[in-house]
Amino acid sequence: MKLAKTLEDLRNAKRKGLIVYLTAGCPDYEITGKAVLAAAEAGADVIEIGLPFSDPMADGPVIQKAAALALQAGATTARTVELIRSIRQQCQVPLVVMTYVNTVLQYGVDRFARDFSEAGLNGIIVPDLPVEESELIAAACHANSLDTIQLAAPTSTGERIAAICSKSSGFIYCVSSTGVTGIRDIDYCPVAEVIGQVRQYSSIPAAIGFGIGSPEAARNAARYADAVIVGSAVMELLMNEGVPAVSEFVGALRSALDEGRESP
Repeated sequence: MKLAKTLEDLRNAKRKGLIVYLTAGCPDYEITGKAVLAAAEAGADVIEIGLPFSDPMADGPVIQKAAALALQAGATTARTVELIRSIRQQCQVPLVVMTYVNTVLQYGVDRFARDFSEAGLNGIIVPDLPVEESELIAAACHANSLDTIQLAAPTSTGERIAAICSKSSGFIYCVSSTGVTGIRDIDYCPVAEVIGQVRQYSSIPAAIGFGIGSPEAARNAARYADAVIVGSAVMELLMNEGVPAVSEFVGALRSALDEGRESP
C-alpha cells in the first residue's frame, strides 16, 4: 500500500520519514487544508489528521484544546471526509486519520472505512482500540485498502508486541513514553528497546511519536526509528501563529532529519 511504500522507499534511501499531525477543523477546515498542503510542500512525508473528539484520552493539553476549538467550530466526521477528498485533489501525500473508536462506531465501521477510502485516505490509527479488539475494524479497513496502524509502548510485553506486529500495516506507532501527547524531554532508550523487539517480528517501518517538539528532538528520535511523528508542536504553532509558522517549522524538521541521515 502507498503508506508503507512511502516509508520503505525512504528507509531504502537511508532517509528518515517525517509524519506531521494536524487536527481536522482547527481553527477551521479551510486553514486545516492549507496547513496540510503547506506541511507536505515543506517536507512532510505523511500527514496524520486527527478527528476531533470530546474525550481524547491519548492527547495532551495542546491537542485537547485544538479538538475543543474544532468541535466548537462545527467539526464532524463527514466534513473531515470532505477535507480528505479536497486534499487528495491537490496533493498525493499519504494521509492517515487518528480517531477514537466511539467516533468510528457512531459513524458506522463499514461506512467509515468506505467513505474515507473513497475520499483518498491511506490508513487509520485508533489509540483506544486494543490490539485484542482490532478485528472490530480490521475487515472493513482491509476491504477498503486502509492500513491499520497499531501502537506499541515501552510497557508492551514481548508477547503483546508480537501481536501488534501481526495486526499492523503501514507502520507501527511506537509511543516514546507512557502518558499523553505533548512536548517534553524524552529518554528514548525504552522505546528503542520496543523498536528492537518490533524488528524481530516485522519489517514494517517503525515511527516514534509523543513528546517530539523541536528539530533537535526529531533528529535524536530518528536515530532509533524509521520515522518521527510531530503533533503538539505543530498545532501550537498553527493556533498561535498560523500556516506560515507551520511551514517554517516543518521545513526545519525536514532539514534536521536530512542532516542526521546516514550516507546512502
